[in-house]
Amino acid sequence: MKKIKIVGAILAAGTLLAACSGTGSDSGTADTAKKDYTYAVITHGAPGDAFWDRVKSGAEQAGKDYGVKVEYSSDADPAKQSQLIDGAVADKVDGIVVSMANPDGLEASVKKAVAAGVPVITINSGVDKFKDFGAITHIGQTETIAGQAVGEKLKADGSKNAICVIQEAGNVGLEERCKAVAETMGGKVENLQVDGTDDNAVSATITSKLQSETGIDTVVTLGGQYAIDAVSAVKDSGSKAKVATFDLSEDVIKDIQAGTILFAVDQQPYVQGFMGVTGLYLKSINGNDIGGGQPINSGPAFITKENADAVLKFAANGTR
Repeated sequence: MKKIKIVGAILAAGTLLAACSGTGSDSGTADTAKKDYTYAVITHGAPGDAFWDRVKSGAEQAGKDYGVKVEYSSDADPAKQSQLIDGAVADKVDGIVVSMANPDGLEASVKKAVAAGVPVITINSGVDKFKDFGAITHIGQTETIAGQAVGEKLKADGSKNAICVIQEAGNVGLEERCKAVAETMGGKVENLQVDGTDDNAVSATITSKLQSETGIDTVVTLGGQYAIDAVSAVKDSGSKAKVATFDLSEDVIKDIQAGTILFAVDQQPYVQGFMGVTGLYLKSINGNDIGGGQPINSGPAFITKENADAVLKFAANGTR
């Protein structure tokens, strides 16, 4: 999968696309006659989840910056998420940003939106399907690349026996992460399914696993809040397993500083929300299709003890 830098797209948005002719007269001013653009951001993330709060913050900040309306909604049930997409099309929004944890469940609705002339950009999940569904681009982290990078770092750190904690059943992106970790780490990597809606249950399930299999030396979690649960589980079980995680929060960074979490993979959710709306805005005012038909990678970026201090201030602001 090609890695595409996001810098060009951000700069394009920031310049607002003003142009002049050689005669000194305006020849390429973007079409801003319509100022009441409305974009629907429809994700599968749960309200109150630190990760999705950052996606929402990024999308809403882009809306403020461009003076457009952003309507954010979410539902983990693909059938209900499809209804939200259908409803946005019926409301005649100017574009849709959608995360596709279950692409097959959203295919019909996304294709209907595109057929109706509504530009679509996918974020976070669905990188393998965005082009087939007719979306402009995908903004997010390629889970295979990120997972393989995690496996390589764990291998270098000496990991031999890991559990990969999956907090949401049926989420193909999470399954891809664990599979990719196993590809490069070597040794043993076993998936452990937990109920991500209940932090106490997550911690209890990990604790039980660590107590029953004392040879586990690494716990890989796929969300920042579950890393905190894993740290508690390691302590409660008396295990010496180290914890590494995908995604982060202010608490995760503090644990990295303290040495109780080895590292975190940051796919930069704020960027996903901000760039999703940015891409639609550029489409509205200037007909741009960002990405060149390829996904735009927002990660992986690794947060370790060496750079945790620099990132913490942004996490405290709710943007990392």
